[in-house]
Amino acid sequence: MRNNQKKNLWSFNFSTMALVLIPVSIGINYVGKLFAQTLRLPLWLDSIGTILAGILAGPWIGAISGGINNVIYGLTISPVSFAYGITSVAIGITAGVMARMGFVKNMKRAVIMGVVIAVVSTIVSTPINIIFWGGQTGNIWGDALFGILRSANWPVWLASGLDELAVDLPDKIATTIIAYIIYKGLPKRITVLFEES
Repeated sequence: MRNNQKKNLWSFNFSTMALVLIPVSIGINYVGKLFAQTLRLPLWLDSIGTILAGILAGPWIGAISGGINNVIYGLTISPVSFAYGITSVAIGITAGVMARMGFVKNMKRAVIMGVVIAVVSTIVSTPINIIFWGGQTGNIWGDALFGILRSANWPVWLASGLDELAVDLPDKIATTIIAYIIYKGLPKRITVLFEES
């Protein structure tokens, strides 16, 4: 049974449903980002589709969805998005692995999954923030914390990591909860198509 679980966890599925899910998840990411920007929320909400793809079709489809999303965003809006593609890939993999481990059984587990995704995102994004932005994220809340910590002579990597975590923690928990609600709201006839992934 463990071998079957391991196979399901890391199986590489390119079914028609998985391929259709990739552009759908990219569209969901764009809608989430647009919603956050329009309402001037202190969140990004740009990984809902990536996490949903990971939940439904596993870590590889989640990773591909996240990576392609950043490539498209980099080509159309902001070239710096290319660098953050690795963060989106890590988010998709983490969501897919944790979903296969049972973290979408209830809301409490989904919140735990959101916390883990936030930590992974912070670890991957912090070096990118340091390279491109001197450690800042471009988010007013996180960058205010960064400024306070740097003025108190905290090391740039630590101030940058806490800046990123201050934004990622609420963002990724909210994003994961939204993806979880969408997943739970899908008809069984849809979700069952991904269960053999």
